[in-house]
Amino acid sequence: MQSPSVEASVLTLSSQLRKRGWRLSCAESCTGGLIAAACTSLAGSSDWFDGGYVSYSYAAKEAMLGVDAALLAQHGAVSEPVVRAMVQGALQASQADVAVAVSGIAGPGGGSPGKPVGLVWFAWGWRQGASVQVIAAHQQFDGDRTA
Repeated sequence: MQSPSVEASVLTLSSQLRKRGWRLSCAESCTGGLIAAACTSLAGSSDWFDGGYVSYSYAAKEAMLGVDAALLAQHGAVSEPVVRAMVQGALQASQADVAVAVSGIAGPGGGSPGKPVGLVWFAWGWRQGASVQVIAAHQQFDGDRTA
């Protein structure tokens, strides 16, 4: 069961997407499908939600989203270039008009220099003619996955 605030946010999102005739897809790593679960928990979500891709491993990011292995090797999964590639992959793999991607350091032992636990990269993308436009940002949260 999701929290009332999450449900309210998803209801608002679904209303805005339906109003525009848009469909959403998501590519998740550290959130493990929580975005997709929240979206599909609403009846009628197939009108506006095109699906989610959960890719914890590099191999899954390559296979499901087409993220280049060299990009992953150079930057790591929790990086701006990779989260941009994830959102582009979600758009290419779906019929969605807009997509969101998220990748972060969630495990208590997963941090490294420059990438502490709680670092999360987000990307939002949309189709604009034949191209895809993407905006990316990061945030540092306190603690691990539960925070």
